[in-house]
Amino acid sequence: MIMMPDGERYARMPYRRTGRSGLKLPAISLGLWQNFGGNRPIETQRAIVRRAFDLGITHFDLANNYGPPYGSAEENFGRILRSDLAGHRDELVISTKAGYDMWPGPYGIWGSRKYLLASLDQSLKRMGLEYVDIFYSHRFDPETPLEETLGALNMAVRQGKALYAGISSYSARRTKESAGILRKLGTPLLIHQPSYSMMNRWIEPDLLQVLGDEGIGCIVFSPLAQGLLTDRYLAGVPAGSRASHPGSFSSDLLTEQTLGKVRGLHHIASRRGQTLAQMALAWTLRDPRVTSTLIGASSVDQLEQNVGALEKLEFSAGDLKDIDRYATESGINLWKASSAN
Repeated sequence: MIMMPDGERYARMPYRRTGRSGLKLPAISLGLWQNFGGNRPIETQRAIVRRAFDLGITHFDLANNYGPPYGSAEENFGRILRSDLAGHRDELVISTKAGYDMWPGPYGIWGSRKYLLASLDQSLKRMGLEYVDIFYSHRFDPETPLEETLGALNMAVRQGKALYAGISSYSARRTKESAGILRKLGTPLLIHQPSYSMMNRWIEPDLLQVLGDEGIGCIVFSPLAQGLLTDRYLAGVPAGSRASHPGSFSSDLLTEQTLGKVRGLHHIASRRGQTLAQMALAWTLRDPRVTSTLIGASSVDQLEQNVGALEKLEFSAGDLKDIDRYATESGINLWKASSAN
């Protein structure tokens, strides 16, 4: 059923300019990495996407291998576009990526021109789109010339299959190189998508400076540290949590030292009148160089709770000083290898 969106949706969501571009993104964007694959009910997915749009979330972030199985998040999102958001395409920013393994053999992974452009064609077909707004190189490929990877992004824009080019999990040095290469090709580097949270602050020493200097936007993913920065782990690892079974987040990362930091941050959030998750999301937005923060959601209630972070974005100097006591590197950056080159 095609939805009738809330007429107040754009009044309640702040939008931030993406670097020095003309594109604005919502302060909170919805990522479909988890909870939107073929193993989740489509009606739950529809309800989350519909509610997100009503809350002013206009940016939906995907990748070719989001699922499981691979490709199913794009397929499901395409179904929702046709069934619920028909007629609203021009109000949406839809992004996808390629770089991790997608199909067998040497041409279904990394950063070659062949892989990236073939993957984009497949993504468009799965979603039923003529173009995406942002197409990302999902990770740096140490064995493919950077000029080839970025040339593929440029070609995608030239062909009208993407409006903007982005990169994800690139180091500060490679980001600066990428910006220069794309500038010469005539396709500016719009945005970088790094992991970033209170427990994973790798972008602060160098990358944010490069992004600011180059006029590149920044949208951070995993701002809740794969769920660590929520109330879920205050008493240990509960059954059914992401850390309780094999996957993207291991219980081995939940040392007593790390859990002690989480409890300390929870205390500060309570003092501020927020949940830990809300404070963690607001904290990632404290720097004006961060355009948007990406959240996931397994339910409408979780979505609404996280968007509630926007109600209290200000931090006093005392808050930030107290947070810095606990918000330290905790060895949870699962994408460190990509940004090490």
